[in-house]
Amino acid sequence: MTVQITTGRLRIVPISMAHLESTHAYSSDPENTGFMMFLPYASLEETQTHIREAETMWKSEAPGYLEFVILRDGENIGGITVYFLEPHVAELGWILDKACWGRGYASQAVRAVMAHGRQAWGIRRYIAMCDSENAASIALMKRLGMRSSGVTGVRKNRSSDEERVELIYQVDV
Repeated sequence: MTVQITTGRLRIVPISMAHLESTHAYSSDPENTGFMMFLPYASLEETQTHIREAETMWKSEAPGYLEFVILRDGENIGGITVYFLEPHVAELGWILDKACWGRGYASQAVRAVMAHGRQAWGIRRYIAMCDSENAASIALMKRLGMRSSGVTGVRKNRSSDEERVELIYQVDV
């Protein structure tokens, strides 16, 4: 499956081994990943394993998820994952390199992926989850038109052993 999504400032493409070093740079950084459940990656090899699994999903006829990288002027500045939960429902996850925070890149990229998902895969509802203290992700979910589902969960982020409150947001598109 070949997918390329473009916006005014970004190109969003399937992750590949060509993105190994740049993906590892932001996905192993504790500041970038402090609120993430499955990050930071502990080694380049772990990042490599993750990318190989994601490449396999891109080749699958029925992928469980698809992972993209966000390119700005050809530079990998982050990633977006679409998890297919049930027909017409998907979960979104994202990460952006801290050097690019606060510039609207995440909003632009996630909106573009959501629009593509509606058209290409028939997604009609998106959900997203985040740590209750991740103010930037909460603000982004609200900018995307997502509303609290009224449901919360409990999570452990990889960077901490403490249990955290997980917020669940959703939007129908």
